[in-house]
Amino acid sequence: MSSVINIREIAKKEPKLLPGHRLCAGCAAPVIVKLILSVVEGPVIVVNATGCLEVATTIYPYTSWRVPWVHNAFENAASTAAGIDAAIKALRRRGVIKNNKVNIIAFAGDGGTYDIGLQALSGAVERGHDFLYVLYDNEAYMNTGIQRSGGTPMGAATTTSPAGSVIPGKPQHKKPIADIVVAHKAPYVATATPAHWMDLMRKAKKALSIEGPKFLHVLSPCPRGWRHDPSLTMEVAKVAVDTCYFPLWEYENGEWRLTDRSLAIARKPQLKKPVEEFIKIQGRFKHLLRPENKHVIKSLQEYVDAVWADLLKRTSF
Repeated sequence: MSSVINIREIAKKEPKLLPGHRLCAGCAAPVIVKLILSVVEGPVIVVNATGCLEVATTIYPYTSWRVPWVHNAFENAASTAAGIDAAIKALRRRGVIKNNKVNIIAFAGDGGTYDIGLQALSGAVERGHDFLYVLYDNEAYMNTGIQRSGGTPMGAATTTSPAGSVIPGKPQHKKPIADIVVAHKAPYVATATPAHWMDLMRKAKKALSIEGPKFLHVLSPCPRGWRHDPSLTMEVAKVAVDTCYFPLWEYENGEWRLTDRSLAIARKPQLKKPVEEFIKIQGRFKHLLRPENKHVIKSLQEYVDAVWADLLKRTSF
């Protein structure tokens, strides 16, 4: 499969996720889904874990999906995708399916990936099933009330890590979920954002061309949970990359590469912005700007710098 993205041809295609869903204004999830599905060639089956994307696109008796779509529980998106892969292979052996390629894509949020679904994801990747797992990471359990998850960053205020006199938001850092999947020796793992849309589309197309388990970790700003204006969703995603809070990279068969804006920052370190630029445009962090909580920003900056330095070593910069 060619890695070239032909925008003119893609623009002529009918979207596989239709308008009329009930996701919030400014939600990044439908943009992520549309960008990824736009580069799919051939038949596709979508698996969708319980969460914002599932609930808002399939309010009975309506659906926004124009492709075969399976809803599963919070915890087993990867297991469902693995089962579909096994079924397709069995049907192909029996001669029932003639098509050489059926794309299987699982979409799940951070709650269903970092936490509840981690065991299923680990097992499916370890077994080598052929599917693409897309984590749309809005950094909390947004669908059920903005509770903290393993993907919530340090210092963020949620309903279960409220900023106050006891704790200044969540005390722990984000779980390094993409690194965990890399440690499983998946053939392809990458990070992306909807703001860097061409980078996301290229990575999705490349992932779908590779046999075996693939993982895309896509940052998905959430106006409701992150407390930013809906019009700023793409700007927030851009600043996340510019501060190296969320670097863009890909891992392919043992080789690490920086991509898009993060590659530019590696070549010109003066482009790297302080993490406070990311913090100050979101209400979930507003308490960190008070003098008594400035130490949290310092800790977060040190963590971001350490992760970035480690990534530069892995990518030989």
